[in-house]
Amino acid sequence: MADDVRNIAQALATISEHWQPHRLTSINDYDVKVVKLQGEFVWHTHPDTDELFMVISGELTIQLRDRDVVLGPNDVFVVPRGVEHCPRATEEVHALLFEPQGTVNTGDAGGEMTAELREFA
Repeated sequence: MADDVRNIAQALATISEHWQPHRLTSINDYDVKVVKLQGEFVWHTHPDTDELFMVISGELTIQLRDRDVVLGPNDVFVVPRGVEHCPRATEEVHALLFEPQGTVNTGDAGGEMTAELREFA
């Protein structure tokens, strides 16, 4: 059905705030989220799940305690469950996140950057 088709670029065009994930679609028990990132996020972990980042545009650095992982367009990186990380983007980055439904963006850290998952209309 045509209304089941989702376009990543169109979804990203509707997002005005950074670090505010929107559900693009779901598959099984996972959400596929679109998000715009800029600046530095918070150090956090997801104790019960891995987190997949796929960069659509820009350059994203995933800071880990022992190294930095730099992602460019079309790069994919999985942060293993329980690994403390902090995403950082000097310029605006467009990305997809793949996470189990109900995953909170700030993981165990909480705080003011915690965002309620929004729906792509």
